[in-house]
Amino acid sequence: MSGTIQELTVQAGRWPTHLHRAGSGQPVIFLHGSGPGVTAWANWRFAVPALADLFDCIAPDLWGFAKSGHPDPPPVGVRAWMDLWVEQVIALMDHLGIERVHLVGNSMGGAIALHLLHRHRERFDRAVLMGTVGAPHRITHQLDVAWGFYEEPTAERLAQIIRWFVYDPASVGGDLAAIARDRLQAALDPVVRRSYEAMFPPPRQQHLDALVLPEDAYRQLDRPILLVHGRDDVIVPLETSLWLFPRLPRVQLHVFGQCSHWVQIEQRDSFNALIRVFLRGDL
Repeated sequence: MSGTIQELTVQAGRWPTHLHRAGSGQPVIFLHGSGPGVTAWANWRFAVPALADLFDCIAPDLWGFAKSGHPDPPPVGVRAWMDLWVEQVIALMDHLGIERVHLVGNSMGGAIALHLLHRHRERFDRAVLMGTVGAPHRITHQLDVAWGFYEEPTAERLAQIIRWFVYDPASVGGDLAAIARDRLQAALDPVVRRSYEAMFPPPRQQHLDALVLPEDAYRQLDRPILLVHGRDDVIVPLETSLWLFPRLPRVQLHVFGQCSHWVQIEQRDSFNALIRVFLRGDL
């Protein structure tokens, strides 16, 4: 499959999973974040093709997002959704006949990776956590606005959220208004909106707190883990990775200056080179 991007939907578990897949070799599952209108492909459109020569790259839309299944009625609060996302990843691996994978998680996807490592340690090898939540911290204004997007679901507000995600707008093509218009259409799908509003009802600090594991659990996560963070991240501050760093036993930390929350886009060439070396076991 190397060089060809497959887009498909599979019935793995209780609801369908829509995904992009490319490459061959050891499998890597890419877990996207939680921005309004997000898709796995929007998060990983540069990483998947860049790594497909060495890895079997699998980027699913999580349940409750984009073209994957949407529970009806949806569970309320991210704690209940986390149980579903863990279930989804394991069901997808079983459906695809994959025993063990590497994980790459962006933002909330990083927290999902932590929960997967905690609950199903034997199914995973290495993990990359980028701009991750899952560590105790106070919610930023910017994340509160992003999770509360549907209180004012306009293209202008979405453009402001995307502006916070990047340090330099040129890294995403510069025209944030055009990007916002494209994502707004996906975000305003009634089913997508129903799921998203159920995930993050106010007060939203509760959802960050629900993603945190018991502190002793972090010390038991003995798989090699690479923390990647933008120094100038205003969505999820660098302090989350700095909190995790002394508590994870086999951990490395790489910080990109002049970079906000979308490391995999703003610093895509360096990010792809870094995780290639790490997942290969050479770092």
